[in-house]
Amino acid sequence: MVKDILERYKAAELPIPTEMWVWPLYGAGFENLGRDGKPVKVPVPSYGPDELLIRHDAVGLCFSDVKVIKAGNTHPRLQGRDMQANPVILGHEVALTVVGVGANLRDQFQVGQRFIIQADIYIKGETYAYGYVLPGGLAQYNVVGDEVLHGDEGCYLLPIHADLPYASVALTEPWSCVEAAYHINYRPHWARDGVVWIIGTAAGRERAYALGQPWAQGEKPRHILLTNVPADLEAQVRAHTAQWGVPVSELAWDGAAFAKAKAIAGGEGLDDVVVLGADADVVEAGLTSLADGGVLNIVADRPMPRPVQVDVGRLHYDHISIVGTTSATIAEAYRPIRTQVKAGGRAWFLGAAGPMGQMLVQYAIESPERPATVVAHDLVSRRMGDFARKFEPLAASRSVVLYCLSEEALGREGFYAKLREIAPHGFDDIVVTAPTPKAVEAAMPFIGQDGVVNIFAGLSRGTMATLDLTPVYRMGVRFTGSSGSSIDDMRRTLRRAETGALYPSQVVAAVASLSGAYDGLQAVAESRFPGKVVIYPHIAELPLTTLPELADRLPQVYKRLERGSIWTKEAEDELLREMLPGA
Repeated sequence: MVKDILERYKAAELPIPTEMWVWPLYGAGFENLGRDGKPVKVPVPSYGPDELLIRHDAVGLCFSDVKVIKAGNTHPRLQGRDMQANPVILGHEVALTVVGVGANLRDQFQVGQRFIIQADIYIKGETYAYGYVLPGGLAQYNVVGDEVLHGDEGCYLLPIHADLPYASVALTEPWSCVEAAYHINYRPHWARDGVVWIIGTAAGRERAYALGQPWAQGEKPRHILLTNVPADLEAQVRAHTAQWGVPVSELAWDGAAFAKAKAIAGGEGLDDVVVLGADADVVEAGLTSLADGGVLNIVADRPMPRPVQVDVGRLHYDHISIVGTTSATIAEAYRPIRTQVKAGGRAWFLGAAGPMGQMLVQYAIESPERPATVVAHDLVSRRMGDFARKFEPLAASRSVVLYCLSEEALGREGFYAKLREIAPHGFDDIVVTAPTPKAVEAAMPFIGQDGVVNIFAGLSRGTMATLDLTPVYRMGVRFTGSSGSSIDDMRRTLRRAETGALYPSQVVAAVASLSGAYDGLQAVAESRFPGKVVIYPHIAELPLTTLPELADRLPQVYKRLERGSIWTKEAEDELLREMLPGA
């Protein structure tokens, strides 16, 4: 029986051309993407005995790609790179197939094998991220070698079940970032071999404090700093440090205190800062002195006298955590921070109509321990209309009450009144996907007892929000945030997709051939679509096309969408059958 073009493509039996199309980025700005707004034709790369030739089958476009276009070689991953001589090939959300195997790898790999690549590749701790340092998916073919096959975490290629659609595979990478956001490990105690600074303030002078045991069993700090600490608490600290052989230093509260503390910590910052009393000035200064992964502990029983300036970018990128307790015992603040959405609770998603917002909502609704009520919110009514058509049936099938709200429709005061009606005692989870500090500030008055504010949006370091931190120690409120994903996050996401617990392609909003990547990236930059753009690098010319537009442009593909709005494996197969060269 003669195989059709799709079967031959999936089996990697089609001939490999001598030339391919690629989108080089030669510097900052869309004007430097390709040549005159078009891709460039180059030779298909040759591969050596320890390398693989791979074919990019589908590529998801990401706002991170736009950040690279805007920043050029000032991007943190590309500092100083000569992009004219060594252009960047974007595309880190990639489904790929092996089409050539080097002689020394033939016992490990075969032509036709399908993989996804974990983009955050590290060699001896140094990043070689796919689509940043290494060429990425906006090229029809690529060669991968030692960096990908033998990195710090082993092989960064993860095998894919043959039945998964290419789009679902490509979107596993952003989905794994969602997975990572719900699997953050925060430190529930003082850092082992870390530096702790306990600061007494006038606001907390009247209380009798106790140390408790804020360290894990057998994991002592290496240095403790004391400033204006009450005598009883100082005695407790010195009793323990005498047993451990750990030095204690007293720091006077003056303009040089934080510089001295950082110097003692080795210049990276403090691992733990404990503030005794509701002193906004000390809390602000303490936050700026934390190292990556640092913890600020507010031990207070009175309201914070004013809102505090918080670097929400560091909460997102650097795993800074803010904890606290109304108890006079320091250890009471150190408890595990919940990162999963509360089962049976109320969750509010800000910026839900965007691609990552949709993923976060879908993940929560499809989780076994799902919330009972979900509020999906966006500023624009049209976007929420599209969102509702896509997600209301899913929520109903999981017995989740879904509210799709927009400020445009309700007005700001009407919107806030509706939130108070839905969650009169506050939300258990608030997930912020809108990349603005104003969104974080707007969320805080609506958080409930023991609530979690997940700052998912990629706010850059140095982005300050003005927040009342009183709920941290009076109500047990916690902040979480994450960036990127690990190879374990990707494995968990793949398992969910392969078992049917997750359908990654639900968030596809538009498709295109490789030539449409320029328009696709501009659409991402402008937040034009309520969903993801997926590029199919090997199909014939197809301009950027939303799923509804397929009704006129490719009606047989449109017929295979679910409810006319959800990308399916059947629609993808029909697209490839019709549009692969030679079809």
